[in-house]
Amino acid sequence: MDSKTKRSLTPSELDALVRRALGTGVATSAELTDGFANAVWRLALEDGREVVLKLSPPPELEQLRYERNLLRTEAMVYGLAGPAGVPIPELLHAGFDDPVLGGDYLVLSALGGVSWNQVRPAEADRRALRRELGGHLARLNAITGDVYGYPHAGLTGDTWRTAFLAMTGAILADARRYDTPLPRPAAEIEAAIAANAGALDEVRTPCLVHFDVWPGNVFLTLDETPRIQAIIDHERAFWGDPLADFVTPTIFEELDETDEIVAGYREAGGVVEFTGSARTRLALYRLYLALIILAENGPRQYPEEEYASLRDRSAATVLRALDMLAAP
Repeated sequence: MDSKTKRSLTPSELDALVRRALGTGVATSAELTDGFANAVWRLALEDGREVVLKLSPPPELEQLRYERNLLRTEAMVYGLAGPAGVPIPELLHAGFDDPVLGGDYLVLSALGGVSWNQVRPAEADRRALRRELGGHLARLNAITGDVYGYPHAGLTGDTWRTAFLAMTGAILADARRYDTPLPRPAAEIEAAIAANAGALDEVRTPCLVHFDVWPGNVFLTLDETPRIQAIIDHERAFWGDPLADFVTPTIFEELDETDEIVAGYREAGGVVEFTGSARTRLALYRLYLALIILAENGPRQYPEEEYASLRDRSAATVLRALDMLAAP
């Protein structure tokens, strides 16, 4: 999707950047347009390799508070997830505060598969893929840290409740700053979150959470039996409650205990419960994601015809989550 946060580079600028990073030039390039925030290119290099370049928005461009240093968060995840057995591309180079272009960038190995949102697997294959995805999420969530929240964005806390209130407070402040239309007043949303924050105290360990595992970020190999090749785009990751990672695979829906993703998660050693407190936390995380989608149009300025459906479904999610949080 087009976005004002995406930078354009000329072929000569792409070539110069890759030469600084990898010591070889660019033979051909193609911009990838599926993402929302960073500019992304698939490059064929003069030494025969194919890579993906991700370039952050200009440093001077205003963004949402949690979006500060997104690519530094992603680089951190690449250093942790691969050794834990999570399938990811290889991080070939990370450049921070590039002296020529400004901002950050990553160079990753290119994938040969196809993103899940571009295909429709047969029902049996879809169920198997969701089970496989659940196992990968369990392995990712088993990685633990020493602080909650977004360290690279300065939104952290010693407890999950403190961090999550900082995260939701920041996104509501962003919504106010950009005059984002919300389906309920920001103060009412903030009060609902605070009234239910006690459920967050059940989270006692900061676990690595991807928080963006929708089908466009899962690549498949389409052999006789489709398999997950890699999970990509880790830039929205934070340290917190593993339960939050069930939100994007079931976006605009509800999590059902019979979902294969739950079975795969448990098979891989992950723990997911469906208590009243867990459902409260899920409602809080769905609310938070919907607020992100609504607020991010402020700095990104999406084309109306492409964004309208996503905006409307996110607004409906806010209302459903608030109703759930208000229920006795």
